[in-house]
Amino acid sequence: MGLDHAATKPHEALSALLASDMEAVNTLITERMASEHAPRIPEVTAHLVGAGGKRLRPMLTLAAAQLCGYEGPYHVHLAATVEFIHTATLLHDDVVDESGQRRGRPTANLLWDNKSSVLVGDYLFSRSFQLMVETGSLRVLDILANASATIAEGEVLQLTAAQDLKTDESIYLQVVRGKTAALFSAATEVGGVIAGADEAHVKALFDYGDALGISFQIVDDLLDYQGDVKATGKNVGDDFRERKLTLPVIKAVANSDTDERAFWERTIEKGKQDDGDLEHALELLNKHGALEATRKDALAWAAKAKSALEPLPDHEIKGLLTDLADYVVARVS
Repeated sequence: MGLDHAATKPHEALSALLASDMEAVNTLITERMASEHAPRIPEVTAHLVGAGGKRLRPMLTLAAAQLCGYEGPYHVHLAATVEFIHTATLLHDDVVDESGQRRGRPTANLLWDNKSSVLVGDYLFSRSFQLMVETGSLRVLDILANASATIAEGEVLQLTAAQDLKTDESIYLQVVRGKTAALFSAATEVGGVIAGADEAHVKALFDYGDALGISFQIVDDLLDYQGDVKATGKNVGDDFRERKLTLPVIKAVANSDTDERAFWERTIEKGKQDDGDLEHALELLNKHGALEATRKDALAWAAKAKSALEPLPDHEIKGLLTDLADYVVARVS
């Protein structure tokens, strides 16, 4: 039986194990997203925070800290910091992508406006830095500040790379490391740092988060072409319609002949899409084995995540983090 059908999924088991800490994180988030002078800030933030989601990134911080034996209070601050950074990027992303729906609900920019989404996102970034400073750790501040810059850099790179057929797998990986994996790896790394773990364990946590985040994004990109809308919340081919050059298409373009390349130039670079183009795109992806090759890449990154955990001490959380890497790729395994 696959992990997708398991009675208790790894993130749910992690959530149960970390329940008291997550409750403290949620309390801190509610306190810090308040604003005495601008009530729209908690309104917009509460809309997104209240939309659900697995809270995977803050849980990774708590898990890493507990795995490394931390007994202080600041893992809660760092988990809230990670969630604020994530929420801020979602608010900004929905404006950039002109999105109308997230997690099955209207986006903040649709309910309010783009200005509110951008400015509330900025506010949450500011709050995240206040929380970082309260830990008193310059190294933590360095890690999370660098992650914030890397996320923004990845998003800007994607603006130019997403519709350029010259984008290859190395550039794709750079984008993914920026927009997705940077926060995963920072979330796990700071958990080890705040616990005073030795450098080998801190590096192991960073490597785990990095590989998990990359696998997470590759699976997301793959499911856009072969997923179930009820499970993913996305229509098949949304990335194609939005002219996003993700890994399956990059692989197909690399093996295309002259006519096939002309098709990708018309539909992705120029945005001239006709009825039947998505079906033809899927034919080309299957013809060149691009979907299967992408699936194998996702599985390989999940395997790297699991192997990264090997130096860490034996612990219930270590087992759950291993299961989590399997769960991320369960839908494409």
